[in-house]
Amino acid sequence: MKRVVVTGMAGITSLGETADEIFAQFAEAKSGIRHMPEWDVYSDLRCKIAGPVQQFHIPKHFNRKVTRGMGRVALMSVVCAERALQQAGLHQHQILHSGEAGVAFGSSAGSVDAVSEFGSMLLHHNMGKLNATTYIRMMSHTSAVNISVYFGLKGLTLPTSSACTSGSMAIGQAYEAIRYGKQTLMLAGGAEELSAAGTAVFDVLLATSGMNDHPQKSPRPFDADRDGLVVGEGAGCLILEEYEHAVARGATIHAEIIGYGSNTDGQHVTRPDSEMMGRCMQLALKDAGISAAQIDYVNAHGTSTDQGDIAETQATARILGKKPISSLKSYFGHTLGACGAIEAWLSLEMMQRNRFIPTLNLDKIDPLCGELDYICGQARVMDANTLMSNNFAFGGINTSLIFKRI
Repeated sequence: MKRVVVTGMAGITSLGETADEIFAQFAEAKSGIRHMPEWDVYSDLRCKIAGPVQQFHIPKHFNRKVTRGMGRVALMSVVCAERALQQAGLHQHQILHSGEAGVAFGSSAGSVDAVSEFGSMLLHHNMGKLNATTYIRMMSHTSAVNISVYFGLKGLTLPTSSACTSGSMAIGQAYEAIRYGKQTLMLAGGAEELSAAGTAVFDVLLATSGMNDHPQKSPRPFDADRDGLVVGEGAGCLILEEYEHAVARGATIHAEIIGYGSNTDGQHVTRPDSEMMGRCMQLALKDAGISAAQIDYVNAHGTSTDQGDIAETQATARILGKKPISSLKSYFGHTLGACGAIEAWLSLEMMQRNRFIPTLNLDKIDPLCGELDYICGQARVMDANTLMSNNFAFGGINTSLIFKRI
């Protein structure tokens, strides 16, 4: 078995595009949630708040020729991956074209604008809005494909489209590809672009927040007064590398991935199953070869839904005990296919900084939630050598990643 380490990481969020920018916002308890006036045209859409990326900085070399086959989700993915490669010292490295490097990247879907182009055809019975790139921008594996083409990757392409576990599953599958000797290097992560349709998915399930007049007060993971989730957007990418290869080239190693677990509830498409969430955490612990006592911090999925928060926290408490825990969705909203990657990246940043960010808006812990050490109010300064990052998705798809300081 090969050891797998993280040698590069980057992200794009509603609070900034660098870790320093984002942590400065964290320090001031700033939220990335905003009112979306452009959604007012949807009169029956209950939730009119979201976490948009308002200042996405696109490098100048991403000209029209480069981006013509990229929707917003693919563009965020490729830009994020390039930044992660640059941090890893691997941008334009020969390994990218050797067949030893691949990509695992996911999103819930492709670009909504491209979907609407096909929708126009079906509704108006003409193909006037379709072009040669419409499907490329719409397809669920648009991020993985555009990354592989842009960087000239010749190895594995592992597209993950599993809703809210798309990013975390991509990291897990990339980890396994290196661990079992199939690849030396993997670009892994997830992305999602914001749309009213993405919010409507949850709106019709009565799972969204109605705090339209107070966007900064929502979402409220684990809080007794939470009223639903808020959708966001962004991207996250980790560069995973075989340990010996990273050491040989003198790479900076941010952490080691030591465990990954994934399973499926097999019972209901949208109702979370606490027992299977717990089993997923146990699978990750078994894969890592460690005990629950060795987990120092848990980054929760923490969507701010009634059933999800209760099921997840009860499973976490049952399997791990009273661990420090917080949810970053309180700042960015639910970034769907991006959340697993963004949250893994920022969890590693927290571990490096010895500063663990509290759940925003957590004023009164719901007594039905599991007995855990909820980080709220102020950031917690502590040494943590091993952390767990959990994500759970529609379809009953569960993932758990374990990272260790090295």
